This record gives sequence, structure tokens and C-alpha cells, in this order.
Amino acid sequence: MKTKIMSIITMVAIILVTSCQKEDEKTKDLTLTGGEVEGIWERNSTITVNGHLIIPEGKSLTIEDGVKVIINDTTLGIEILVYGNLYSKGTATNPVVFTVADNLKNPKAFPRLWGGILCGPTSKELLIDNTIIEYAGFVTTEESPSVKAGFFKGSAGEGLPAINFKNNVDGKVVIINSTFRYLGEDAMYLEGGDIIVANNTIYTQGETGGDAINLKAGCIADVCFNLVYSPNTNALKLSNSGDRTPQCHVVGYNNTIVNAGWRRPTVKGGSIWLESGVYAELWNNLIVNCRFGIKNNAKDPADERSTYDYTYYYGYTQECVDNFQDGVKDVVRGAHDIAGTQAKDNDPLFENYPLSTDVNNASFNNSWDFHLKPNSPALSGAKTDFSRNFSSKGITINGKTYYSPEPKSYFGALGSK
Repeated sequence: MKTKIMSIITMVAIILVTSCQKEDEKTKDLTLTGGEVEGIWERNSTITVNGHLIIPEGKSLTIEDGVKVIINDTTLGIEILVYGNLYSKGTATNPVVFTVADNLKNPKAFPRLWGGILCGPTSKELLIDNTIIEYAGFVTTEESPSVKAGFFKGSAGEGLPAINFKNNVDGKVVIINSTFRYLGEDAMYLEGGDIIVANNTIYTQGETGGDAINLKAGCIADVCFNLVYSPNTNALKLSNSGDRTPQCHVVGYNNTIVNAGWRRPTVKGGSIWLESGVYAELWNNLIVNCRFGIKNNAKDPADERSTYDYTYYYGYTQECVDNFQDGVKDVVRGAHDIAGTQAKDNDPLFENYPLSTDVNNASFNNSWDFHLKPNSPALSGAKTDFSRNFSSKGITINGKTYYSPEPKSYFGALGSK
């Protein structure tokens, strides 16, 4: 009898444990037809979106790790309008994903299937961490919510960026550890706020125009350790355009930029573009097979305090090398740049990337590895004793403070493995 009672107790215990495990592991899948959203999208859930979404002013939406947001209706150009706060909190092993249905995916094209995440002037905090955003870039119509609300540029016929933060100089934006790909336009177009953009990967971006990271007046930003492959125009477009104070001040350092600008056959297509009184401080950037070196628009130049030095250049072809030489229209060079005059000078020795790859190629191969080999000449000689905007005070979002990473003595984003 005692044995029978113990067996029953054991079975009940197993049932209770199993029940608790299932409850802990259970996800909360949702199908949304549009309208207002707030609260929490729970870990590992699937959110199917069939209409425009709004995060109301004063409200917040937190997206936990492993959430997959599927933009299911691709005829509307679905937009996520953020009047409040958005926190996308993936992890390296379990990212948040904004995507479309599998049958619509085309990693070799720019299908422009939805309108992106668009934050308005009342949005205070935006966190994008370990998040994948793909297939955005929809071209607005008169019926687009962003046009009616005056978000982004507020007009029809505009290709939408994956991320826009509009006209709030008191806002806080942290975009880190994330991947942006297969985008018709800019990956991010930021118009004000305290900003850190770090450790992101951006590729297959910009169909006929568009910059990977586009910052305007009102932005105080540190932009660093980003890998940008084949942006249509520039990896960084830095400008003080827009009627906002403070002046746009960007510290851009230790970024790796490959194959930039070749798909935009104008003088603006290059690597990093400065204009309209921006105060830019650029250090330790690794620029490989790009159409031009760093450019400062002579017709509408950057603030005269701007600096651009300790840049490491490589060109597989003579045309590429010729286009980053001092004296090329609008190209600016620093006293400590590493830049040869002949094709193939100063090979950075990537772990796995064919430097002979067609410069017009926008397709990204996930087997490529842009770390530097142990004998790479780009592993030393960079500058580390410069100030950043958010090295000590940081940016506090949703109770957590984020700091810009320390600069490294190697060039580019990744260093050695």
C-alpha cells in the first residue's frame, strides 16, 4: 500500500513539473489586423501583422527575445508608427526578427514589402538590440499612415527607411548588435536625439539610392564597429540639415565599409559623406573597394572643426585606388591615413572574403568573414585617445544605461578572431 501511495505521489509530481515546464515554454502567438499595441510580445512568439500598427504616445511595447514579427499583408506597405517607446530586446542566440512570409523572400532583390519602424516627435526611447530587420523600403502613397501623420518626410512617393526617428532632440536611441538587410532604402534615418549605433551588420541595402546610416541635425551620436557591405550610396551620410538644435555631432570610428557607392553612379556614392555643417570626427575606419574615399561636400561643407584621420584604405583595382587619393573632388584625407597608390597595396587580409569580388555585387555570402588575419597590417596603428559622446555618461533607456564601446588600436570593426 505504501509503495502504491508513493507511486501516485511520484506521478503527480511528474505531472506538476511537466505542466510548469510547458507553461514556462509556452509562447503567445498573435494575429493583428492593425491598430494600437503596447505591453509585451512574449519570448519566442510569432506576431502576424495584417495592418498598420501604432504604439500610442506615453505607452511602450517591449519585444522579447525570439519573437518573429511577420508582415503578412504586403499590399498595404504596413508601417509601425511609434508615438511612444519601442524596446526590441533580442539576444545573440535568439534574435527578434522583423520579416515577411517565406514565399515572398528574395535575398537578391529589393522587394520593398513593408514600411519599417517610424518614430514620431513624441517618441522618447528606441532600443533595437540583437534584432534582424529585412524587406522594408515601401514607397509611400497618399494613403500611407506616415504621410497622413507627417512622419518621416510626410509625402507620397518616398521610399521608407527601416528605422526613422523624427525630430525629437531629447530622444534616446540605441541600435546595437543587429542586422539590416534586403532594404529598398536607408537602414536608418535619424533626425535628433542621443544615439549609439554600434556592432551592427548592414548589407543588400538601397535599390537605386539610400545610405546605410543617415544622421541629420539634432543628433549627438557615436557610430562604431559596424560592418557595412555594398550600400547603394554611402555607409555613413552625416549632415546638419534640418532646423534643429543641437548641431549634428557624430564620432564615427572603427567601422568596416566594403564595396560602397558603386551602385549609385553619382559623386555622392562613395563611403562616408559629410555635408551641411555637420561636426564629424572620424577615426580608424577600414574602407575597402569603395567608390570614393571620405568626401566633404565642397558646395555645402562640414563644420571646419571636423576631423577625418587614421583611415585605412584598400583598392583591388587601380580605379578604386585612384578614387581615394588626395586631390579627387571632395575627397578629404588625414595625415595618418594608410593608403597606397597602386592597386592591391595594403591588403587588410580578411579571414575569408575574395577581394576580387565585383564591386557592384550586393549579395552577401554568410560564409564571408571580415575579421583580420593574425598577420594583418590593419591590426595596429589606429588611434585610441579620442573622446566619444557616450563613453562616460551613457544613454539610459528603459532603466538600463548603454555606453559607446572603447576604440581599438586596429582598423575597422572586427579585429582578429
